[in-house]
Amino acid sequence: MRIRKRILAIMKKEFVHIIRDPISLSVIIVLPVLLLFLFGYAVSSDVKHISTALLDLDETEGSFQVSQHFFQSGYFDFAYKVENFQELAQLIDSGKAKCGLVIPRNFSFSLNRGKGAEVQIIIDGSNPTIAQTALFSAQAIVQDFNLTISAQMARRTGAQLSFVPVDLESRVWYNPSLESLNFNIPGLVGVILQTLSINLTAFAVVKEKERGTIETLIVTPMKPLELMLGKIIPYMALAFGISTLVLAVAVFWFNVPFSGSLLLYFFLTFLFLASSLGIGLLVSTVSGNQFQAMQISSFVLLPSLILSGFIFPVEAMPVAIQWVAWCLPLTHFLPILRGLILKGVGIAYLYPDVIWLFIFSIFMVLFSSLRFQKRLT
Repeated sequence: MRIRKRILAIMKKEFVHIIRDPISLSVIIVLPVLLLFLFGYAVSSDVKHISTALLDLDETEGSFQVSQHFFQSGYFDFAYKVENFQELAQLIDSGKAKCGLVIPRNFSFSLNRGKGAEVQIIIDGSNPTIAQTALFSAQAIVQDFNLTISAQMARRTGAQLSFVPVDLESRVWYNPSLESLNFNIPGLVGVILQTLSINLTAFAVVKEKERGTIETLIVTPMKPLELMLGKIIPYMALAFGISTLVLAVAVFWFNVPFSGSLLLYFFLTFLFLASSLGIGLLVSTVSGNQFQAMQISSFVLLPSLILSGFIFPVEAMPVAIQWVAWCLPLTHFLPILRGLILKGVGIAYLYPDVIWLFIFSIFMVLFSSLRFQKRLT
């Protein structure tokens, strides 16, 4: 009886502690449900509606039929109509188009003469999941088109075709072997930098609160802005050094080819680290202890891991989930990393993600800094 009373007393005390900590209680209740909804809709490797650029050099009824066979399949979306190969290459370099469908001149002429015709599919191989889906889907679509053409000609002539109507030539750019390592390692660089920078800032400030040393700093003549900069800059320098280290390991140990500008990599990494450190500083302003900081950080880190395109393609997610994904800095930093490392493209092709990252970085640093100064004063 006494043992049961003591256990009940301890249980009562713990429940009181839980209720008196509304931040931790809210995170414990809301986070699992939120993650279940996000991951339930986002975790999918079924890729459809691949953004595709069409280069039709034949402009005949036959070329229209084969292109419609692609776009009515549900796997390829007719996103761009280009006039030359250079425009197509620019769209794929920038990531706006994941594929390019090229129908050469004299396509219908060759097909009607019984010589067989050819179409070309150019695929962005920087994301192997999308690339493999595009490649296998294109092969199946051409095979189905050939069966349709064969049946039509058989009804017309009464004889079976002795040749393959359309042959598919496929070219995979940037990652011809479709190795997942070349896709995953740049993504890991972004994930590691985000996790490190958020945790560095959030936990460092919270430790000061728990130890009571931050109050000692407040009563000094030091201004809140000086204190804030003094705490952030060392962690920015540390995170910047880590970014150099992880890139070196990726290139020299895992043999991931670095094709872009090293100077541009450091500049854009600085923008991303600024946004992540700003998030960490914001987490520190609403956290009373390290446990709360860890819980709140998971609201950013776990969704970023799933929704950013690091594991599952953003294109495979529902539109509502894609809007959530586009609000995360990592979603924009990963295309920048893969564009620099695998494609070797410059700022001219990366600017949409760079602009968003720049705006987010400025906003997050200013907003979190104001909150941090308000807490200090």
